[in-house]
Amino acid sequence: MKFFITLGSTAFSNLPVIFAVGVAVGLARREKGSAALSGLLGFLVLHYVLHFLLAETGHLVNTAGMQSGDAKLALSNAMQTNVLGIQTMDLSVFGGIIVGITVYFVHKWAVKQELPTIIGFFSGPRFVPIVTMVVMSVVAVLLFFIWPTVQMGISALSLMILKSGPIGTFLYGLIERSLLPFGLHHGLNWPVRTTELGGSWIINGEHVSGTVNAYLASLADPSITSIDPSITRFNGGKFVYFMFGLSGAAFAMYKTAAPAKRKIAGSLLFAAAATSFLTGITEPIEFTFLFVAPLLYAAHAVLAGSALFVMHMLGAGVATPTGHGFINLVIYGVLQGPKTHWWLVFLVGIPYFFLYYFIFKFMILKFDFKTPGRGGGDEEVRLASKQEARGKYGLKIQQIGKEDGSTTKALSKQEKTHKQALGLIEAHGGADNILDVNACITRLRIDVKDKSVVDKKIIQSDYEAMGFAENGMQMQSIYGAYANVLKNEIRDILGMEE
Repeated sequence: MKFFITLGSTAFSNLPVIFAVGVAVGLARREKGSAALSGLLGFLVLHYVLHFLLAETGHLVNTAGMQSGDAKLALSNAMQTNVLGIQTMDLSVFGGIIVGITVYFVHKWAVKQELPTIIGFFSGPRFVPIVTMVVMSVVAVLLFFIWPTVQMGISALSLMILKSGPIGTFLYGLIERSLLPFGLHHGLNWPVRTTELGGSWIINGEHVSGTVNAYLASLADPSITSIDPSITRFNGGKFVYFMFGLSGAAFAMYKTAAPAKRKIAGSLLFAAAATSFLTGITEPIEFTFLFVAPLLYAAHAVLAGSALFVMHMLGAGVATPTGHGFINLVIYGVLQGPKTHWWLVFLVGIPYFFLYYFIFKFMILKFDFKTPGRGGGDEEVRLASKQEARGKYGLKIQQIGKEDGSTTKALSKQEKTHKQALGLIEAHGGADNILDVNACITRLRIDVKDKSVVDKKIIQSDYEAMGFAENGMQMQSIYGAYANVLKNEIRDILGMEE
C-alpha cells in the first residue's frame, strides 16, 4: 500500500507545475505543444525570478546545516519552499494556476503574430515561449510584492474555516454541491485540498498544508494510529452520498417510474448508480434530477452537507485524493487499516441510502416530477446530460478559451490573415475538399481530396504565395515564416483540432 501512497504523493507533491502545464494546454485552442512548453518555461521563469529577488533583497532563508525537518519548518515560517529544486516563495497550487492562465493569454495573442521577415522564423508558436519569458518575469516581480499580503489573507481565512467546526463542514458540503451546476465546485475543492485554505498541520515533524497533502502524509506516518478528522472533514462524507445516497436516489426514481417503462429506466439508473458507487462519477445522476426538478437537487445539496457533518461528528478519518467511490475507498481507506475508521462509511452510508430513497420518492410522487420513466406517451426514457441541464436553466458557464471564433479581430494584420485564409480555403476547393492543414518552416501544406479543383494561379496572384508545388494530393504554398500563421488561421476557421 505504500506504493499507492507514493503514486498519490508523486502527483500531489508536484501539483503546481502540473497545473501550470495542464491549464495552459487545456485552455489553448491550437498549437497545444507550444502551450505546454510555454507553461513549463513560464513556471520555471516565475520561480527562478522569485529566487533571484529573495536573494537580492536578503530574504532568502539560509537552510545550510539544518536537518531536513528543521529546514522545512524554517522555510514554512518564512512562507518559502523548494519547487523543482528552486528555493522560492510558497505560492502552492495558485502559482501553477496563475502561470497557466497567463500563458493562455500570451499564447492566444503571440501564436498569431507575424514578425518582420528578418526574424520571421520566430513567428507563430515559436514566438509564444519568448513572450512567455518576458511576461512571466513581470508577473514574478508583481507577485514578489503582492503575495505576502495575499498569503496572510489565506492564512486568516484558513483559521476561520478551521474554527467553524462541524457547522462549517455542513456549509462546505452544501455550497460545494450548489456550485456543481455552474462548474465552479473545483474552484472550492482544489484550494482546500492542496493549500493552506484547507488547514495546516504538523505531521512527522513537518508543516503540511491542504487536506489531501495532510491525509497522504498521515497515512505514511506509522506513528499516527488515528487520523485527525479535521483533515478529512471536507472529504470523508462524500463517500456516503457518492456511494450510497445517490444510489438511493436512483432506486427512488426507478420505483416511481411507470411500470411499462421501469425496465429501461432501471437499466439506465442502475448503471449510473453503479458508476457513482464504484468510481465516484456522479454527474449522470445529479444532472438528471437537476434537469427534471431543481428542488430535488436542492434536497440533495442539503443531504450532502449533512453527510459531511455526520462523518465529521463521528470522527471519520477516511479520504481520497479524488474520486469518492468504492475503489478509492478500498485503496485509501480499507487497506490503510483502522487509522482511517473506514467502516463509518458503511455505518453512515446504509442509512443514507434509505434517507435519500424515501425523501426522493416522497418528493417525486408529491410534486409529480417527471424523472426517467415518468414522462407521458412515447417520451424517450433517458438520463440528462450536463449541457441539457445547464441549458434548460440558462446556467451559462463563462470559460476562458471558449471565445466565439467569429469575434472581429482588432488588428489589421489579423484581419488580413483571416481574409487570406478564407480565400485560400476557397482556392483549394472549399472546406469539403480539404483533408488536413499543416506547415513546415516556409510552406503551407494542405491535403485535398481532389486536386483538379485547386486554383494554383489565384493562390499566387491573389493570395501572395511566393511559389507553389504539389506532392501527390498535398498542395504546398510557399509563404516563408508566415506559413505557420496561415495554418493556424485556416485550422481555426475549419474547426480542426490539434
